[in-house]
Amino acid sequence: MTVELFDSIINTSQDCVFWKDKERRFLGVNQAFLDFYGFDSVDVLVGKTDEDMGWHSDPEPFKQDELMVLSGRSTYKVQGKCFIRGEERDIVASKRPLYEDGKIVGLVGSFVDITNVLRHGNALDHSQVVYTIDKLRKYSFFDRIIDSISLEEILDPLTGILSRAYSIKFVHDLIESKTPFTFAMIDLDNFKAINDSFGHGAGDYVLTIVSKELAEFTEGYGLVGRFGGDELLLINLRDVDAQAKNDFFEKLYSGRHALRVDMEFDNRATHITGTTGAASFPGDAEDFTDLFSLIDKMLYLGKSRGRNCYYIYDHEKHRNVEISKIAGMGIFSNMKKLKSDLEKEDGFEGKLRSAIPVVTGAMQISDLYYVLSDGRLKAVCDEAFDADASDISDLSGDEVFSESTLDLVKKNSPKFYGSLRKAGFESVLTVRIGKGDNTYGYLVCAVKRALRLWQEDECAVLYYLAGLLAEDLQS
Repeated sequence: MTVELFDSIINTSQDCVFWKDKERRFLGVNQAFLDFYGFDSVDVLVGKTDEDMGWHSDPEPFKQDELMVLSGRSTYKVQGKCFIRGEERDIVASKRPLYEDGKIVGLVGSFVDITNVLRHGNALDHSQVVYTIDKLRKYSFFDRIIDSISLEEILDPLTGILSRAYSIKFVHDLIESKTPFTFAMIDLDNFKAINDSFGHGAGDYVLTIVSKELAEFTEGYGLVGRFGGDELLLINLRDVDAQAKNDFFEKLYSGRHALRVDMEFDNRATHITGTTGAASFPGDAEDFTDLFSLIDKMLYLGKSRGRNCYYIYDHEKHRNVEISKIAGMGIFSNMKKLKSDLEKEDGFEGKLRSAIPVVTGAMQISDLYYVLSDGRLKAVCDEAFDADASDISDLSGDEVFSESTLDLVKKNSPKFYGSLRKAGFESVLTVRIGKGDNTYGYLVCAVKRALRLWQEDECAVLYYLAGLLAEDLQS
């Protein structure tokens, strides 16, 4: 992509877009951003932070969000406020880290003004109240403050659970009073796809239903809050030892509860799932910053391992987990490295072996499998692995096939299914190696976990690798 094309795209966006360095100083903004603040040139911003510009009555939440992004974690649709020409406006912002050579060098973000929407009440079409005053009085923190502030201030206006601010205040109070609890962050899987496919009204409906069911699931011993966008917080005062925590999340995920439910929109069904990261006070961390960092790492670990799962912090297993290492390189960096590595090797198997570091890192798998014209399923790393996949071509007519279970594999390709089950695999992703009508074989990712959700960027990496291999086999 040329610089001119990038500038054209970024400056036709109606969202306000900006990018910053590692010190949170502005490097550039788009035209919509300049128009929003009434600036003639980006020069007035370059080298300055939000605090330098004086845009927020309380700059700390924005600062903490950006520090979190610079540690490797993206944020999505976080609501906040900023001053524009003396008037405080409501905005929704999303931010993600910028990588260069696998290292974070800054961040990029965008925001939109939602003030008028909120004023006209459009955001409250599906509003609900989950926590009443009586329910909150059971917790000493809320019992102390409930008579001096309104319930509307405590609750998130859409979902009716705790707002972000009061969820965090509640957690701080539990820590100050040395009350043990388990803290978890829940991210709804592929939530953007719900908004894109069915509309934002459907997304709001999903949030309200999931929030209500989570609150009902934890009633009497815990509270649920909305962190921002499709991210929810769960505070569990009952289950703090290792076995109790595992039993709690196992029950939450194994039943048809909030995080694994079917919903229907426009006569089309969709399956709602979520990914959770959890840790406990004081067993895992003794202050808020460290505790939040742990649940953030566990959430990111779960998302990198296929989503639709929960990860509970265990010191022995997870003490060396770093988000930057989990994140690795971006999709374009992965593709660039794949091309470079494959060009250095000769022969199909040599090229496959050279791709293993990138593919296993990007896909979070231990080995990569392939099927050629002989119909045998083989592994790149485990040379002894050999199984029957002679009917894999009957699986699907698509270039890329993925399934979080093996139901369709069993129906369409019973031999391939039998080989997968014998090896203990429960979820699979396949990509055709071919050019036009010519099929040379298939690449196969398989994992020993049911309901593993294969993401678009993972499919794209494997599809790109298959294309490179097809060019070599064709020649």
